[in-house]
Amino acid sequence: MSSLIPYSDEESEKFLALKHHYEEILKLIEPDAGREGLVRTPLRVAKTLLDFTSGYEIDPAAILKSAMFKEDYSQMVIVKDIDFYSLCEHHMLPFYGKAHVAYIPNGYITGLSKIARVVDAFARRLQVQERMTSQIKDCIQETLQPLGVMVVIEASHMCMQMRGVEKQNSVTTTSDFTGAFNRAKTREEFMNLIAPRK
Repeated sequence: MSSLIPYSDEESEKFLALKHHYEEILKLIEPDAGREGLVRTPLRVAKTLLDFTSGYEIDPAAILKSAMFKEDYSQMVIVKDIDFYSLCEHHMLPFYGKAHVAYIPNGYITGLSKIARVVDAFARRLQVQERMTSQIKDCIQETLQPLGVMVVIEASHMCMQMRGVEKQNSVTTTSDFTGAFNRAKTREEFMNLIAPRK
């Protein structure tokens, strides 16, 4: 599901504290919190939460710099349909979807897989979609110094689907851009290239 390394340190202070708190939460909501099916639930949930928030331990700029190459190419580079999973910081429910990222190099390119890893690094945090969109854009712009960056994210939010308005088919789209993408023609080219093929 993620290109990041799953959290696995079951002896850390953070892990043990989370496990303890989930044990207490279970006691508050489940009359038979000690039954067989729930005995290992606090452990599993603690591991899952640390995995879902492992992006805090990752330096996204370092990911890009680890495969940064001089290249005389100044046309649009697009990595589209990058699957991601994140946690809404308001309800700690998942939101998930696809990120589409483009940049126009200015002397340097980066490995294509690094773009997907940057998306994961920001997704694996407590997030809002709007901030995540801008963080990805800013990281690529500040690290590669390209002629422009554009990020579009399309996501479904479980906090809208499971609770509140309960709109199961709603999709939220956010975008942010810099430099050359301030030109409507360049943005239009990007949007046409990421549009689903008919």
